[in-house]
Amino acid sequence: MTLIIEFDREEDGRLLADIPALPGVMAYGKTREEALERVKALALHVVADMLEHGELAEPIDSVVFALPTAA
Repeated sequence: MTLIIEFDREEDGRLLADIPALPGVMAYGKTREEALERVKALALHVVADMLEHGELAEPIDSVVFALPTAA
């Protein structure tokens, strides 16, 4: 499972990290690194919960985090 992480800067300067493939999985941080670590941790919790409840369409062997490539 590869999860793409997107970033957006809020008007107040905070960074928002978002994983569109997992609705609601987003986290704020003062820095890009802080937002990245927080969203990864949240995503792992959500994926673990989905596995536990049989909510994934296909079994997974690994989770990979990726940043979108520049166009």
